[in-house]
Amino acid sequence: MYGQAKIALNEYQSASNSSINFASPHELITRLLKGALDRSAQAKGAILQKNIQAKGELISKSISIIGALSGCLDHEKGGELSQNLDNLYEYMILLLSQANTNNDPKKIDETIRLLLEIKGAWDQVPEKLREAQAIG
Repeated sequence: MYGQAKIALNEYQSASNSSINFASPHELITRLLKGALDRSAQAKGAILQKNIQAKGELISKSISIIGALSGCLDHEKGGELSQNLDNLYEYMILLLSQANTNNDPKKIDETIRLLLEIKGAWDQVPEKLREAQAIG
């Protein structure tokens, strides 16, 4: 499950792979969310600058990272919350695809807003739960 997350992290992260290998599952998800946010913001900038090649590459990377976030969901343990997140990730991928096709920065703004909401909630996960997740 987290193997896909590590692959996506390699796609956007400039830090050494060893830091990825020793990151907790919580940290991996945090990095993925940051990567999707960064690439989405950069894609919006590329649209505004009319840099079509960069826009396509950056949106593709953001979609890949969001796909990895979706792949990290544990539907057995996560139940309805996991399914709702999966649907939200699917919607964000649709928004980014539409942004790419139509050069629409507003679709990227909506994606960024949703990613920020998810990241805000994820950042609120209590430290004790993070530690338990890393151990077990």
